[in-house]
Amino acid sequence: MDLIASAFTWSVFGLALVAATLLSVLAAVAPRPLLFWFATAALALAVAAAAGPAEAAPASTSAVIAILGLTTAVFGGGPAATTALRLAMGGSAVPGLHGGILVPDPAAQSQPGLAPAKREVLRGGLTIGVLERLAAAGTIIAGFPEGLAIVVAVKGVGRFTELEAPEARERFIIGSLASLIWACAAGLAVQLAVH
Repeated sequence: MDLIASAFTWSVFGLALVAATLLSVLAAVAPRPLLFWFATAALALAVAAAAGPAEAAPASTSAVIAILGLTTAVFGGGPAATTALRLAMGGSAVPGLHGGILVPDPAAQSQPGLAPAKREVLRGGLTIGVLERLAAAGTIIAGFPEGLAIVVAVKGVGRFTELEAPEARERFIIGSLASLIWACAAGLAVQLAVH
């Protein structure tokens, strides 16, 4: 009976992780909130299933599980951050030309009767987010969660000069936390399964 229960749990885990991966990629490529929410449900199911069995997944599947988990972490974190920002900000952030947001520029002189000068901050968030999620999930999978502190510190130091505007700080914190939580959940699913 234990063999049947274990086989069922591992089947659920495998299907849920594959679904989370596919839905995460789709949500990143063709942004639709419903795809992200389905990916979230599939990832939660994968984490729950991985927590169930006492034995680790077969060694022959560990590499595939790790690749699926890293792919889920990298692709799903962007939609996670976007969804969290949309819920928190209500669409109030004005997008910039290079993926950042426009904030008032205190250094620029504004003319009376004209809109205040703005500058774009938090540019390059897509590339930074991918690297951040890859590093965060990788540290969890490797069993080195302390590495998350390094990831957060590097990102914070790298963005420090852009965070004087309240809008930038809020966006940075919300987006980073949503992205990191997603990556850690994907990493956790793998870590529970293979260790």
